[in-house]
Amino acid sequence: MKQIFKEKGETWPQILQYNNEKYGGRHVAMRYKVNGIWRPYTWRDYYLNVKQLALGLLSLGLEPGNKVMIIGDNAPQWYFSELAIQSNQGVPVGMYSELTPAEIKFIANHSEANFAIVEDQEQVDKLLQIREELPALKKVIYWNYKGLIHYDHPILIGFKEVLQIGEEYERKHPGAFEQIVEKGRADDVCAIVYTSGTTGPFPKGAVHTYRTIKVSAEFLLERDPWNEKDNVVPSLPPVWITEQWIAIGCHLLSGAILNFYEKPETQQQDTREIGPNIVFYGARLWENQASEVQAKILEADPIKRLTSRLLMPMGYKMAELKQMRKKSSLKLKMLYALAHLILFRSIKDKLGLSKARICYNIGAMLSPEVFKFYHALNLPLKSLYGTTEGGVLTCARNEDIQMDTIGPVLNSAEIQITEMGELIYRHSGVFMGYYKEPDKTAEVLKDVWFYTGDSVFIREDGHLVFKDRLKDVVDLDGGGQLAPQLIESRLRSSPYIKDAWVLAGPERAYPTAIITIHYDSVSRWAGQRGLIYRTFAELSQKLEVYQLIENYIDRVNQDLPLDVRIKKFVIMPKEFTPEESELTRNRKLRRSFLEDYYRDLILTIYSDRTEMSFEVGVSLKKGITKSLNTTIKIKTIRGD
Repeated sequence: MKQIFKEKGETWPQILQYNNEKYGGRHVAMRYKVNGIWRPYTWRDYYLNVKQLALGLLSLGLEPGNKVMIIGDNAPQWYFSELAIQSNQGVPVGMYSELTPAEIKFIANHSEANFAIVEDQEQVDKLLQIREELPALKKVIYWNYKGLIHYDHPILIGFKEVLQIGEEYERKHPGAFEQIVEKGRADDVCAIVYTSGTTGPFPKGAVHTYRTIKVSAEFLLERDPWNEKDNVVPSLPPVWITEQWIAIGCHLLSGAILNFYEKPETQQQDTREIGPNIVFYGARLWENQASEVQAKILEADPIKRLTSRLLMPMGYKMAELKQMRKKSSLKLKMLYALAHLILFRSIKDKLGLSKARICYNIGAMLSPEVFKFYHALNLPLKSLYGTTEGGVLTCARNEDIQMDTIGPVLNSAEIQITEMGELIYRHSGVFMGYYKEPDKTAEVLKDVWFYTGDSVFIREDGHLVFKDRLKDVVDLDGGGQLAPQLIESRLRSSPYIKDAWVLAGPERAYPTAIITIHYDSVSRWAGQRGLIYRTFAELSQKLEVYQLIENYIDRVNQDLPLDVRIKKFVIMPKEFTPEESELTRNRKLRRSFLEDYYRDLILTIYSDRTEMSFEVGVSLKKGITKSLNTTIKIKTIRGD
């Protein structure tokens, strides 16, 4: 298979050129939804857009090695832009659309970005706001024209105008595009992918070549082959390394179809319409979907609740037998078929998973409860392990999925577990280093070994088991260890818990939890019970809500060793958000920031006090936020 991939080309633009020659206008490469209608781009359309944009950028002065920011939500234009930049031996630098001007300024200056290709007026306004602080920036190109007609800043130009410039360049220089694409090599830098920022105040730019990203894409396609009829709905733009592996790499190598939902609010419905065959979500999205289903079941009428109580156990039993590689009885098969017809098929359809045959969980471990839920629906959900710096390391075949592991290791990789329990590995998919940060590179790349910072162990069957980030694993007084991520994931499997932050440590005698509630689910639950409240903060501190959350924590505690059971918890009167730096953009806890920011709260939890004053922002009309003081409770778990 690797030989087949090699014949297609060494770079993504070369592989796009190959796909254009193979499929041309006969096969769809992408679909995008606009005004409720799905519109296609063939491989010929894809190729021509990249070609014209690349030549347009060349005319505007883009030079080899120049960095180009891409900022916006998922759209075909993002992919046209990335490959057009790469065609000119430029380097794309992706950014989330939610970034603030200050965050954009840091990455733009750190990467020395010369151009920006952005989605809309919102992103243009951000860049104009910080324009004087971006000395290297030459041009800002926008693909959504709404609200920008009367903008006349000389740095701005529309996407269509750049395509027209490229067409004119092609007329004057026929064959120029093909010549520059032919120059590309596997070891050319193809992207700078910035980390999510969990380990420091600023993200780091991981430098990748086509070779380092292609290794991961090829590994995934060897484990789970795709074809040109497969549909994929990427949930995020290629800011995250996962989209570089899958939505760009696997898509180009396999010829599968990318589908772009119309807007974030219609993502679930649009995904349902497409029915993707390959689904890859971060752990939070898998958890949220499972919680949403469970919440709706709890709030359903008595007949539907009874149906669920009777039929879901059939799915769990079938999943358990499959994990144990045992055959199911004819009776169970018949009951499962009935359960699928009445319940499971409908749930999968509503989640957009009715045709899913490859399902990846990426970025964090899922709790056993969430895994069992999806496997009860006969969905082959599996965790793969990969990092922004180190590429994909593990992935199980569908017939070898173990819900408590992250799968077996890539064949060409070498791995070791250090005396501290840290996973280190080396293979040709490891990054080249952090951009302009040799000291930080030296901390994780030592004698070509990549030091992950993750604590794992290897089972006898060759599967890796992920414990947690090594620095987050806590040694307890009783001699045991606490791995927060797994407990947090189990807590988030409740339909009423959105975020969970588990604490312990040498100076903390027992584990505690800081919880944020799922406002929609808890508010519906409260409404059914006639609870009166006016704000999120007020609802969060209701005694009944504390009892609801305590009951679930107690259930989780029952499956934990005594020394890692949660003894106290608080419910936050607000959500954790990326905007306040509590979470990364892909919704991982920024633990070091939280530890510092909520130091007083943590000290109070570990004192004898049962409540404390807390300042929280309340959103009013017209985007106005008002700070109010509230009192939050500190609850001790009764247990058995």
